[in-house]
Amino acid sequence: MVVSEIDIWVYHPAAGHQQGTDLIGYKVEATDGSIGKVSKHSDEVGASYLVVDTGVWIFGKHVLLPAGTIKLIDTTEETVYVDRTKDQIKDAPEFDAAKHADEPTYLDQFAQYYKQPHM
Repeated sequence: MVVSEIDIWVYHPAAGHQQGTDLIGYKVEATDGSIGKVSKHSDEVGASYLVVDTGVWIFGKHVLLPAGTIKLIDTTEETVYVDRTKDQIKDAPEFDAAKHADEPTYLDQFAQYYKQPHM
């Protein structure tokens, strides 16, 4: 299956995403354990994502996770489950709010990283 450029930025239909739900503060679980909490999210059509504060796990790094990496949003448990391992997330480019605001192609590096084959 070929994934289009836009698909990585769109929530999977089965993920349980509801437009307008505030995900800030939700726990984030990789396939092999907890990675932090949501510090920011965007519901922008075709460019939806979460920014996760990894806390002490990887020294306070903020990572961006495109909506297409999200398997399930559990609003009862306030937890977001993603389809990547902790190492895949740790190795992702770090989120930089200033570059995100100033560079129109900033999200391209995340699309390229997350579209790589799963390990």
